[in-house]
Amino acid sequence: MTERKKTTIVLFSGDYDKVMAAYIIANGAAAYDHEVTIFHTFWGLNALRKDEDIIADKSFIEKMFGKMMPRGANKLGLSKMHMAGIGPKMIKDVIKKHNALPLPQLIEMAQEQDIKLVACTMTMDLLGLKQEELLDNVELAGVAAYLGDAENGNVNLFI
Repeated sequence: MTERKKTTIVLFSGDYDKVMAAYIIANGAAAYDHEVTIFHTFWGLNALRKDEDIIADKSFIEKMFGKMMPRGANKLGLSKMHMAGIGPKMIKDVIKKHNALPLPQLIEMAQEQDIKLVACTMTMDLLGLKQEELLDNVELAGVAAYLGDAENGNVNLFI
């Protein structure tokens, strides 16, 4: 029996189009029977935030970060052509027109395919994010855990 190939992705960006690309690649790799890890750090963590406002014990600065950052995959902006919020609406319409999966469904698909979704604990501390603010079944870990997954990776990406 051959060992499964491994794909790891560091998701640093919180831009809708870049996060979507990361999840398309991850789901494709999982479909090819790769063991896949997406390590969400800095702005990439916003893709894992729940849409609703979660009451959590936070300092004033942590509350401010929480209000300034987008809450969930559907609220992410585009990397280019954001156009005061019109760009994301346009791209979502194009996605729908072409019967492609929108980002929230790509994230659900990743969870169904047992893709390991990891939230960087150091970044969570820096930005004041709490576990209860994240989607269910997201693992919390530091960079050492990511490096352990990536060490024998066949494909390692930084997005």
